[in-house]
Amino acid sequence: MKTSFTYKHVEAHQPLEKEMERHIKKFSRLLQSYEPDLTQLHAVFSKNGRADEFVCALTLSLPTGTLHVTGTGPKAIAACKQAFKELESQLKKHQSRLRKDYEWKRKRPLRRIAATS
Repeated sequence: MKTSFTYKHVEAHQPLEKEMERHIKKFSRLLQSYEPDLTQLHAVFSKNGRADEFVCALTLSLPTGTLHVTGTGPKAIAACKQAFKELESQLKKHQSRLRKDYEWKRKRPLRRIAATS
């Protein structure tokens, strides 16, 4: 997977990159079906001055589509964790749509409730 990071008004780059690498390793199992050269992750870290909070915006480009999420938090690492959690849920939903899981859902017969008197 190709990765790129952009920082806007954020000083501590090293802990953020370490956290990002940890999350990217977790994502490798979800992205096994894609060629590594075709997947791109772009992360933008910025600090909102008025609200005094950090924002992490992630864009994951896949051959089958593009996913975009944002996470906010009082610290940059908290915003990163929130964004990756949301990206993971979007990726799982995207892959289930590609597999057409909604067509293969097993329909269960209605249970008959025995009337007890």
